[in-house]
Amino acid sequence: MKKTVLLIAAGLGLMAACTRVPITGRSQLNLIPESQMQSMALQEYQSFLSENKAVSPSVSKDAEMVKRVGSRIANAVTRYMTQHKMGDQVANYKWEFNLVNSKEINAWCMPGGKVVVYTGLLPVTQNETALACVMGHEIAHAIARHGNERMSQGLVAQGIQVAGAVALNRNPQAQNLFLQAFGVGGNLGMMAYSRQNELEADHLGVIFMAMAGYNPQESIPFWQRMANMGGQKPPELLSTHPSDARRVAQLQQLMPEAMKYYTPIK
Repeated sequence: MKKTVLLIAAGLGLMAACTRVPITGRSQLNLIPESQMQSMALQEYQSFLSENKAVSPSVSKDAEMVKRVGSRIANAVTRYMTQHKMGDQVANYKWEFNLVNSKEINAWCMPGGKVVVYTGLLPVTQNETALACVMGHEIAHAIARHGNERMSQGLVAQGIQVAGAVALNRNPQAQNLFLQAFGVGGNLGMMAYSRQNELEADHLGVIFMAMAGYNPQESIPFWQRMANMGGQKPPELLSTHPSDARRVAQLQQLMPEAMKYYTPIK
């Protein structure tokens, strides 16, 4: 496997395959140029919106709320990354926040800051702060480059070797990995993240919402409401997540840290 990693990394022209996740500092394997991830994401995002019309903020308070919450979190994250000399990681983000009509209890953020919230989620969030919890979590997946990490693991597992970003885009196996990773063709954006990724997104997410002025303590009752909706077929947001008890326990442990970043919106 080590040989395969080296071959792929060399083919992609990367100076280093390992990066560190902001805030947690965890080392991860990212073999794919982030510019390529964003390019592939933009293509699929535009395709999604061509088939799923976004709700206009001019006629919907809910759509306006999605954009307001997203913008506040994006601005807070950008400030944090810049202050900690990681601004280059979000320099090319072209943030967009859209609400689409769907009964699915779902939301997602693609590489490059393309965020979609489904209307089916709003009866569960119930308020703006809980929505910030979900959007912070999904944005955390993008900032932590979990998609790149999972695709890189897939490239290694399948022994795919490509010579640069162009070849990656033309490689059917690599494209299929992207489609699988982000659920394109099915539940777009619902990636089969590992439980480690999910817990990490919870960690970053509560801090991101706190940075944006939303009380991170609201995350606990929100995820408890989500857990109570589980049943035999849990909502998409819970399909690959850690156990309810583990999630709540971690959030409770994270509250002192998250509250340090919290200043209420005036």
